[in-house]
This record gives sequence, structure tokens and C-alpha cells, in this order.
Amino acid sequence: MFPALRRCLRVHLLGSSAMLAGLGGGVAHAQTASVASPTPASTTARTLTTTAPETVSVYGQGSTRQLTSVSAKTIQAAAPGTNPLKVLAQLPGVNFQSADPFGAYEWSARLYIRGFAQTQLGFTLDDIPLGDQAFNNYNGLSVTRAITSDNVARANVSQGSGGLAIASTSNLGGAVQFYSADPTDKYGGTLEQTFGSNDTYRTFIRLQSGILNPTGTKFYVSYAHTDLDKWKGAGYNESDQVNLKLVQPIGGVSSLKLFFDWSALKQFDYQDESLDYLQTLGGRVDNYYPDYTAAYHAAQGIYTHGETRSHDPLDVSYYAGTAKRQDFLSGLTFDTLLTNSLDWKSTIYGHGDNGYSTWTTPYTPSPNGAPLSIRTMQPAITRYGLLSALSWDIGRHTIESGIWYEYDQFTESRYFSEAPLLGQGTLGDPNDHTPDHPFAVPWAEVWNTNTVQYHLQDTWRVLPSLTLNAGFRSLVIHTGNEATAQDPAYNGGAQIGTGALTASNGFLPQFSANWRFARHQEFFADVSHNMRGYPEDGYSTNSSNTPWSANETAFKQIQSSIKPETDWVYEGGYRLTTKPFIGLLSLYHVDFSNRLQTISFGPVINPTTAVQNVGGVTTNGVELSGTFYPVRHLSIYNSISYNRSTFDNDIATSSGVDNLRGKSIPNYPTLMYKGSIAYQIGRLDAHIDGNYYSHRYLSYLNDTSVPGYFIASLGARYVLGEHGPLSRITLQLNAYNLFNTRYVATTGENGDPISGDYQSFLMGAPRQFFGSVGVTF
Repeated sequence: MFPALRRCLRVHLLGSSAMLAGLGGGVAHAQTASVASPTPASTTARTLTTTAPETVSVYGQGSTRQLTSVSAKTIQAAAPGTNPLKVLAQLPGVNFQSADPFGAYEWSARLYIRGFAQTQLGFTLDDIPLGDQAFNNYNGLSVTRAITSDNVARANVSQGSGGLAIASTSNLGGAVQFYSADPTDKYGGTLEQTFGSNDTYRTFIRLQSGILNPTGTKFYVSYAHTDLDKWKGAGYNESDQVNLKLVQPIGGVSSLKLFFDWSALKQFDYQDESLDYLQTLGGRVDNYYPDYTAAYHAAQGIYTHGETRSHDPLDVSYYAGTAKRQDFLSGLTFDTLLTNSLDWKSTIYGHGDNGYSTWTTPYTPSPNGAPLSIRTMQPAITRYGLLSALSWDIGRHTIESGIWYEYDQFTESRYFSEAPLLGQGTLGDPNDHTPDHPFAVPWAEVWNTNTVQYHLQDTWRVLPSLTLNAGFRSLVIHTGNEATAQDPAYNGGAQIGTGALTASNGFLPQFSANWRFARHQEFFADVSHNMRGYPEDGYSTNSSNTPWSANETAFKQIQSSIKPETDWVYEGGYRLTTKPFIGLLSLYHVDFSNRLQTISFGPVINPTTAVQNVGGVTTNGVELSGTFYPVRHLSIYNSISYNRSTFDNDIATSSGVDNLRGKSIPNYPTLMYKGSIAYQIGRLDAHIDGNYYSHRYLSYLNDTSVPGYFIASLGARYVLGEHGPLSRITLQLNAYNLFNTRYVATTGENGDPISGDYQSFLMGAPRQFFGSVGVTF
């Protein structure tokens, strides 16, 4: 970042935080406030000032990569508590899948960008790595647990490839960078109450200290409590979260910022479905909870809910699945101008996570004679790290160099506990207490990972109209695991895989350019080479493409030959930025090598999984987006994107060779359309959004799929002026799935089969309504 802009930001930090908060917002869907100073085109997008309401209209003007900045008001236009990743689904090439209307149910939350799954993208908060956002996250936590959505200032989305400085071991494709809001200069607070469908009840309160002393110290603390029922079946989604941020200016050219997050959640699972279950039992089939008698009888082969109409009645007969998590996350950032041309920024952070998830299985009986038992997975994370970077402005060049180090210890265990005999008790709410007195521990493992990344890049402003960027990063991820417990009697007679793997590459280059060849018009291009580290998860799990899911024999066979996933990403495009119209045409091509895929079969509760190198994947895509401001107060946004991602190779399995070559990757739609109309006048703003997604394949051989669908949402907000001690009163209404579309939301959460049907998708929520009342003082 240019020193001139750094100094500008210091002035704002000392005297105008409220103004910065205002610039972070807009009415509907993306930031359009202008930036006061030029910034390096490789990392930051300039924006266009307009009096019209905001919609998805910022396409990274001046950037050498495809970059979109989404504002706080964009995120807050959704129902309070909505997963910020869901808000990003309005962007070109982005697909978010979730079984609940908030995107808060973590097992079902999936983000795809240009064919890359979220485990192949990068995520950070205030530069702190959040890992790959997987449910069994081994190196981070979901953004909903890292920060309350009300405290997000903005999100920068790189659809093609993330920047070299991003602290991520998984960003083969794009990256999402979240930034927390700073405290305001003025003392005050916010109280917001949300209610709606499924007995939704959410309370949010934030207190601002204002400037406390002549040095400019200020902070805020917030608390959010969310409680809602599932939209089908019994069970709930409950969470509590505390955020604190403190800002201490130092000498006018430096700042110290502390961010702290504590979160705790308890969730009940929705029933995973298959095409067979959907056709025979319908989209509202769900787990038995709290009917323990029905689950007990089903485990004995006595079905009471019509399960025998399906081909596999036992695999749809579960009492409950739950998840419970607690996280602590903190980061301290020091940012200073060492000289007029040299800036230094460093962050230290730490993260701790613990919890468990349960599933009541009829496939493993209890020793006391009960035909079912409780299977518990107990993960935990302890990690800490350091990021430090220098930015040197010299002539027409901005040179940036930095390092990232992280140590991460991830532990996970699986054990079985007894279920009571019928008439001698029930399982009750599994979230009430950790299941104890296990009768079997199939495995317990610990992973230790050291990650080191170095990056160097130069942004060269060759001409006022031409900017070039070139650089590279070096990345080394060394991971080793050991088994602390295992029981072959519950591992299919096999020992679990243990050993070390290293993913490393000393030269991962990136080259990009921006040419403003005419007023309001520019071309951009970017080429990058990327690598992903090996994901971690326990033996015979099916939630990530991890080599450690194999048994000891299979792991030793692949240990010396397995290669990390890598790719080359090429993108180029054209931007037009005028007051009446903002447009983007982007084309991209990806050559993906050594793609690891989880191939699953057998019952979902105890699947047989195999992680295979399926070779290469070739991706070609195009995105066309435009925002039109026909009259004052009105904006109309439309985008269409096409993506064709196909496997390059056939694969050999135990049953022979499967003709995978030319088949499309599962779970991602080939065609997507997004549209939005936003209107703002005075204190009222409203928007209606519509998204269309084409069919998605469920199997690698593309012989099963779910149909495409169109879904719409509606939002409106009205702001009242001062009323006594209140500076503002806000009334908000949101409607989700406005036309009550019946559709399949998440696919592939349990892995994907080579061919045919598999219990690995979740239905989307029906029409939902939410209302909010907020006061600011």
C-alpha cells in the first residue's frame, strides 16, 4: 500500500472513524464509495461514486486481478446473523449451498468459486488465516464463528486467484478476505432484535467506548445470541458469540489493533438424502429425535415411518446427529510507517477450538444389548502464528516482502458409547453433555503441522495507464501424525495410517497487468501458479480429501508417491466503469494437476472412503456482469457465468477402469444467473434478488444429478431519525425463498460416488420470513 494512503488512513483513524464506517456501507450489494488516494493495482480495487443505490457493481477498477469488494451494508442487508459467505453468492461465478436460510448450519455450508470448492480457496480475517472452512476444520474455523456478521466492515473477493500475501495453504483458486470494523470515535451502542420463521430469536448488542483519552484509545464489545429451530424435524441451532476490538493510535503514524472472538454453538443435523429417499420418502424426511422408541425399533428392523418404501431403510433411520463447538480467536496487529516510503505491518494470533459431534448409529450395537450406539467425533485445535510484511515505495515501484509462520496441533478421536435399553432411559439431547464411558475407541490421532510462507512482489506503474505486477511465494507445509489409540475390531481389522507428508514449492509465481486504454475502460490479466497442502482428518472419514483417511498399508503405499494438488490459473477481462453503467467481461482457464477426490460408498454412518489422485482437471469459464443506473434511486444488476470443468484422465479402481475423462466435476452448476433490483429513496431502501443454478452432477461419471432451480429473496429497510436518546431506529424485513421453491441445496457433503445414487445431499429450506428492530444510541 502506498505511504500516501497509509498516512491518509492514519488521519482517518485518529479523527474520523465514523467516516470510515460510513464508507464501508451501501444499500444493497457492494461497496461503491470512492477511495481518496491511488493504491497498488495488484491488491486494491478503486470504486465509483454514485448517488444511486448500491448493487453488485464494484468489479475491481484498477486491479490487475478480478477483485470485488463487498461492503458492511451489503452484508447487513441480509437477515441479521446470515453467514457472510452466503451474501457473496450474488457475485459472478460464486455458488453458496446451505440447508438452512442463514447459512449457519456448518455441515451443509459450502462455497464454490469458479468450480473450486471452499477447501480449495483461501479465507482470512484481518489477515489471520481461517483455514479451509471445512466442517472438520483442522487449521481454522468458519467465518461465522470467527466474527459476528454485524462487525464485518467489508469482504474482498478474488474470484480467480488470491494475492501472494494471503495466509492460506488451500487457495488453489480464489480467496475471501474479511475485515473487522473499527470502533467509532463517539460513545454509543446498538441493540438489535430479530425474530421470524422456525421460532427464530436473535439478539445483538454492541457498546462503543468512543475516544477515551488524548492518545485516541477506543474499543467496542459486542454480544450476539441466536436461537432457531430446524425447518423440518426436531432440533435447534443455537449460538453465542462475543467480539471485542481495541484500537490504539501511536504517534500519528502507527496503530495497534487487538481483536478477540469467543463463540459457542450447538446444532442439530438435518437428514442427508439420496435420490431414492427423495423419491420414496419425500424432501421432509428427517431424523427421529426426540422419539427414541422409533429409533430403537428401526435399529431392530421394525420401521414405523414408511422407510421400507426405500431401497435401504436402515440408512435413513437415525435418532439424531449433533455438533457442539467452542472457539477462542485473538489477533494483535502493529502497523507503522518506518520512513516516508517504508511501511511495516505485523500480526500475531492464536486460536483454540474444542467440541464434539455425535451420530446415533444402528450399525454398531451397544454391549448392553441395545441395537444402536452413539458415535462421537471429538476434534480440537491449538494454533498460533505470525505474519510480518514490509512495503517499500520507490519511484514507480511498490515492493512488498513478507513471511508467515504457523504451528498447528490438531487432535481428533472417534469413540462409541452405549445407548440405554428401551424402557431404561433415552438419549435425550446429545448436546447437553459429552457422551462418556465409551465401550470402544476405534482411533485417536494427533497431527502437528508447521507452515512457512515467504512472498515477494513488485507493483510497477509503468505509465499512468499501465500497471504491472510480478512476484512469487514459497510455501512449505510439513505434517506428521501419530495414533494415540486404535481398536482394529472397530476399524475393519485394519491399522490406521500414520506418517509424515510435506507439501512444498519454492517458486509459486504470479504475474498480472492492468491497462487503462481509454477513459472508463481497461483490460486486466493475471497468471498464477498455486499449491494446496494436504488436508487432515481421521481414519475412514469422508469430509475432506485427506490421505490420512486410508489404512496403514494404503497410506504407506502412497506416502512416497503422492503429490500435492497444484494448478495454473489464467484470467483476463475487460471493465467499463461509468456513472450510468458498470460492466465486466471476464474469461478464465485453469489447468489443475494431481486432484485428490474422496470417493465414497456404503452407509453414510460408516462409509468406505478412498482418496484418489484423479489426475488433471481442465476448467474454462466466462462471466458477464453489469449494473445499470437508469434513473436516480434505482439500480439493476445482472450477471451470467458459464463454467466447464472436466476430468482429464480415466481412473483405475478395484472394479476396473472408469471412464472419467471428459466428465464434469460434481456439485458445481455449469450455468448461473444472478439478478438484483435495488431502490433507495430517503430513509427507505429495498431490494429483490433472484438466482438461477443449472443442474449439478452427483457422481463422477455424471449418471446422476439434481435439477436446476431458481430462488428469490426480498429485503427492505426503513430508518427513523432521532427519537429522544436514540439516534436511529431501524426496521428491517427479509423474505427467503420468496416463491417457496423446492430444491436440493447442498450436494456432496458425504463425498461423491463413482456412479449411481448416494446419501449425500440436503434439501433447501422453504419460504422464510424474518423481521428486525434495531436502535442506535
